[in-house]
Amino acid sequence: MSVKLHWFLPTSGDGRTIVERFHANRSQGPSAQRDPDIDYLAQVARAAEQIGFEGVLTPTGTWCEDAWLSTAALIRETSRLKFLVAFRPGVISPTLAAQMAGTYQRISGGRLLLNIVTGGDAVEQRRFGDWHDHDQRYARTDEFLSIVRGIWSGQPVDFDGEHLKVAGATSLAPPNPLPPLYFGGSSPAALPVAAKHSDVYLTWGEPPAQVAEKIGKVRELARAQGRTVRFGVRLHTISRDSSAEAWAEAQKLLDALNPEQVAKAQQQLAASESVGQRRMVALHGGALDAGVRGLEIHPNLWAGIGLVRGGAGTALVGSHEEVADLIEEYHSHGVEEFVLSGYPHLEEAYWFGEGVRPELARRGLLDEVPVLRPSCHPERNVSAL
Repeated sequence: MSVKLHWFLPTSGDGRTIVERFHANRSQGPSAQRDPDIDYLAQVARAAEQIGFEGVLTPTGTWCEDAWLSTAALIRETSRLKFLVAFRPGVISPTLAAQMAGTYQRISGGRLLLNIVTGGDAVEQRRFGDWHDHDQRYARTDEFLSIVRGIWSGQPVDFDGEHLKVAGATSLAPPNPLPPLYFGGSSPAALPVAAKHSDVYLTWGEPPAQVAEKIGKVRELARAQGRTVRFGVRLHTISRDSSAEAWAEAQKLLDALNPEQVAKAQQQLAASESVGQRRMVALHGGALDAGVRGLEIHPNLWAGIGLVRGGAGTALVGSHEEVADLIEEYHSHGVEEFVLSGYPHLEEAYWFGEGVRPELARRGLLDEVPVLRPSCHPERNVSAL
């Protein structure tokens, strides 16, 4: 079975290091070298489309631009690219979310994918006015998605739950097609909700054996409910013509960090209620002094990005063939979708697209490799360099 590849929209800004405007603390470090204005985001989106990525993940939080509005502005900048819109069910009405999804599908021609982010950081959730604890948030997400799917069935929905209540909830028309639901979470409270509602269970890039273990749990929970779930992994990538070149780039990212930045980021990340985030932190332990290869936690899987970045903290690092090897290893464990990113996002999209995609196609893991037009090359396309 072939894999699906997605890229990432840097809606908090972009640059050549991982210090700028990262998840843990947007105020730390210099401002992004490239602001997330619509012109730059359009360059990234068009590049992702021309290279052959299926969609682009757009994050949610107080540290970035709103995902719904940013991607809606990019619909007319692209023709087939899908937008994996992340949003938090605790800060929006399920009826409004169902309506927005329907509208989005109609104006985009069916290019919406939805990433459900329940939220693992109580501090940030409270910025949105959400005071639920960790397990309550997942219970509310369960109710939220039950209401949304009910509205999408085309019939008025009455629902009286512990956290949400609606009467006669409807929308103008169900989205066509229904957007797939991407869902993440590693806790005992999260996995049953994922099994019940998700179309794609999305995990951060732990080593393949750990990902396989998690996949097995979700698959069994879904099977018990008569459902099947696809699986995806969220990773960064540093792919070059040789392994030495790739690890030299990883070293540059590491060299841009200092112990104070890492310590502050790790203090904040360690306070997260997210089980997935704690699993990310455990992969490296905040060890900046381990050196670039000391943070290699599995062949060609590097945990250095997680020293300062919340969420996805690992990267595929190596030659194009080595990166393809690791993708193939994840695929052997049941991973079908890869949501990737790199610093800067425009250039790294081309490194991956021109280097790794053809290798995956040769191995029968991709249906086709698009022909890149010379005018799309970043040297001719980036005004912010």
